[in-house]
Amino acid sequence: MQMPPQPLADDPPSIGRGSLSITPNVVLNSSVEPHPCVSLVPDKGSDSELDSDDDLIPYDMSEDKELKKTKAPVYIRDCIEVLTGSEDADKWEVTMEILEILIQRNSAAAQEVSVELAKVLLHLEEKTYIEGFVQLRQRALVTITVIDPIPVAQYLTSQFYSLNYSLRQRMDILDVLALAAQELSQPKTAGKSQAPSTQSLCKQILPGNHTSQDWRKVVEERIKNKTRRFAKGPSQAEPACGPNEFSSVAGHFFFPLLQNFDRPLMTFDLLGDDQLVLGRLAHTLAILMFFAVNTTAAAVMGRALLEFVWALRFHTDLYVRQGLLSSVSSALLSIPAERLLGDMMEELLETQCWLADVAEKDPDGDCRSLALHNLLLMENLKKKLETAPSF
Repeated sequence: MQMPPQPLADDPPSIGRGSLSITPNVVLNSSVEPHPCVSLVPDKGSDSELDSDDDLIPYDMSEDKELKKTKAPVYIRDCIEVLTGSEDADKWEVTMEILEILIQRNSAAAQEVSVELAKVLLHLEEKTYIEGFVQLRQRALVTITVIDPIPVAQYLTSQFYSLNYSLRQRMDILDVLALAAQELSQPKTAGKSQAPSTQSLCKQILPGNHTSQDWRKVVEERIKNKTRRFAKGPSQAEPACGPNEFSSVAGHFFFPLLQNFDRPLMTFDLLGDDQLVLGRLAHTLAILMFFAVNTTAAAVMGRALLEFVWALRFHTDLYVRQGLLSSVSSALLSIPAERLLGDMMEELLETQCWLADVAEKDPDGDCRSLALHNLLLMENLKKKLETAPSF
């Protein structure tokens, strides 16, 4: 009988299921001292450190503007493509901001696409928010009208009485024509035109009580200039002189606006509900007449304007009546006295009777005052013609 083999001395003892596991006792002596407890209660001195941040003054970032990486167009045709088809908001905004400058720099190229550009701008709607979008669009329209006045004026006046236009677009047409006429009538000095007083003109166009006051100042200034005074003193600087570029194109601005004012359209009735546009039309005609002073077309324009006033003299709207009285002022200031008292004596007498009635019975004080100034201007014109030497 053989004995089972004995385990070698070097072999580790076998550990059975019930045997105990012998693990050497190892003591880890940590050299790191335990951290003391951190107090969550803030010190009394920390309040002063936190309060010290209140003394810092923040930067004023109200005038900061975001840098735009979009490249601006270089050619006017590129601007038309962007405004009609591009969906890039940044590119669209840059184009609107640079358009007026491009028209002024490239007048020859602008004349080639003047009517097309005017059509795009007239129908242009704001795709994204742009600060001053209305002014940018208006300035571009005025600039292209000044660069190429006859074709653009013919297009704008033809669209004023067309269908499918909003009242806002029709009034935009009147504003652009008036502002362009003002710039064209400005004398040129050293190759540059004088800066037009756009704000004063807008006060005359927009509804409100400023209109009669502005025209009263015009009448008083003209009467003052025609009064002879003898006094010693330093001579005043002479104003800049130059040709009136509006004189050759005034008819294209003026007469088309008078053609269909009494013909109602399906969505546009000047003699009906759209009396606000009628008042704006009367003021615009007065402004165009005023800028046509000393031109060959002034007498013909004045006669047509007085007929327009006579047809609407009993209108009940205040703004319309103010526009009609302003039109009379423009005619008296722009037409030579000999033509007024000679060729248009009948129209002048009828207008004088109406002005006397307005000065006495009109419920509005501004209308009465403006009618009195017109009557005074008529008397001064008669005296001037009577005292003028005959040759």
